[in-house]
Amino acid sequence: MLTLASRLRALNDAALRRTIALRSVNPHGIHDFFDLAEALLDPAAIQVTLSHLDRSTLAVLAVASDLGAPSLDELVERLADLGHDTQDAADICARVTHLDELMLLTRTDDSVRPYPAVTARLRAWPEEGLPGTADLAGVPAPTALAPLSATDGRFTERLAAERAFAAVSSIAELLTELGQEPARELSRGGLGLPDTKRLAMAMRVDIDAVAPLVGIAARAELVALGAGYWSQSAAGVDWLVMSASERWGVLAASWLGVLPADVRQILAQRPGVAWGDAMHRFVAWLYPAGGTWMDERIAAFARDAELIGITARQTTSAAGASVLVGDIDAAIATITASLPAEVGTVYLQHDLSIVAPGPLSASIDARLRTFADVESRELASSYRLSGASVNRALAAGDDAESILQFLSAISLTGVPQPVDYLIRDAADRYGRVRVGSVDPADPAGPSYVSSDDSAVLGAIAVDQTFTALAFESVSDTRLTSAHPADAVFWALTDARYPVAAENAAGEVVHPRRHPVVRPTRTELPDPTIALVEELRATDGGEAKAANAWLARQLDSAIKHRETVLVSVRMPDGDVVDYLLEPASVGGGRFRARDRRADIERTLPLSSVVSIVPAP
Repeated sequence: MLTLASRLRALNDAALRRTIALRSVNPHGIHDFFDLAEALLDPAAIQVTLSHLDRSTLAVLAVASDLGAPSLDELVERLADLGHDTQDAADICARVTHLDELMLLTRTDDSVRPYPAVTARLRAWPEEGLPGTADLAGVPAPTALAPLSATDGRFTERLAAERAFAAVSSIAELLTELGQEPARELSRGGLGLPDTKRLAMAMRVDIDAVAPLVGIAARAELVALGAGYWSQSAAGVDWLVMSASERWGVLAASWLGVLPADVRQILAQRPGVAWGDAMHRFVAWLYPAGGTWMDERIAAFARDAELIGITARQTTSAAGASVLVGDIDAAIATITASLPAEVGTVYLQHDLSIVAPGPLSASIDARLRTFADVESRELASSYRLSGASVNRALAAGDDAESILQFLSAISLTGVPQPVDYLIRDAADRYGRVRVGSVDPADPAGPSYVSSDDSAVLGAIAVDQTFTALAFESVSDTRLTSAHPADAVFWALTDARYPVAAENAAGEVVHPRRHPVVRPTRTELPDPTIALVEELRATDGGEAKAANAWLARQLDSAIKHRETVLVSVRMPDGDVVDYLLEPASVGGGRFRARDRRADIERTLPLSSVVSIVPAP
């Protein structure tokens, strides 16, 4: 322990923080370098670290433990004798360097020496049902599954494309719905049941699929959490006007971006292998000290991979293979060939319905949604016009001519007269009711509702829907409310009144119901910084460190009532050995019973040369 404590003390702050992070040291109870060394050499802590090492690295450590202090050449030679498939010296050197960073061994010049506590832990493995050195080095990886047949491969690709299209479509509906009404995040995490049901209906998915799809959208930063609500983000607004394959590319890139390097390495080692039993067998072989943690990591990403079509039936698709090697452009090109072709025209019907003969391009779909409601969302979508839907577009700043011009450009059947009449009539009626703030300098203050149409204003005044707004009539053309203008405006909009918001100059303005939220990243404090600062503060130099180590040994002997052999340097320079039973330590001195002379001695710690267990 003294050797490791001295080594830790000699590290610079950056290297020390890295060591603490690599070993996931809990700072609780760590006050000096001896505490840190003790924590690193604790058998349970060593076992946790070993469980995260792959088989080849464990083989290197086990062979080094068996040989004691071998050179790198001796390590390579012994591994080859045991049948290990990695005999490259550079690879062995890299693994030794990693073990050295983990403080499982110390490397000096060309030799390596595992710490005794590590060696003891490895030697106990066979009794615990874990592999010994020969098994670690010599047992080959399980045989991979045979490649898929041509028929199975085509089925996998078709299924992956269907899932990719479904995921993109569902997340598009999610963003659209959240743009209209955010979803509340519960204090304990997750969406509430009412919002989950609402989103499931809008997305046309099972209720259990909502949370994973929201998670995928959040990872891609298409939605963001703000003030306790999930809302559409600025990136989500841009995403909605991309093509289907580009949308999928964003989802795939975000999946890859947070895929841990170790998981990606495993997948690269087993290309084309199903992520099911075969992968579990490989993980169990690769992490013989306990691969459950890796299984859990793979399972989390495998679920999302299935949802967005990177895999199908737990087998990597062609597009998914490109994603795994980091070539998103190639993956997009592959998935584009598999997705149904987008169309740019619709059938405009006399019954005010709009039917698309195939999946619409994203830009046309987004534009239609501003003034029409989605009725069905399949390969062939349908929309419906209404006075309320057109009024929604007008409130957002659109006008009748631009809507009719757009419909004329995309309609295969022209613009039927009922459609033309509905849009122009809605535009004529829009703005008959105006809402604004009584005091323009205080938008959160009282508001007014005005209209030259006394019949419409009278209907609003007696409408039981607005009881909470407590309207008061101040004239035949004006009502007031204690509630702010935006609350009144959206209440009237939801009730389908031809309402417009206006500013102090009487000009129509177009408020956004829910502001676009930008994802925020909370920077958590690095706990290793505080721990390193404490370690440096308690370190008082070589002399103090040596005395602290001696005191630690004496405390251990006192705790366990052990007799130790203490070598003490006398004033004349001679070293005298005493067989002592320590009783107390303090003030730079310690008191002990001399077992040979049967007397009590008090000795200064500064004179102690060494302390070893009694023979």
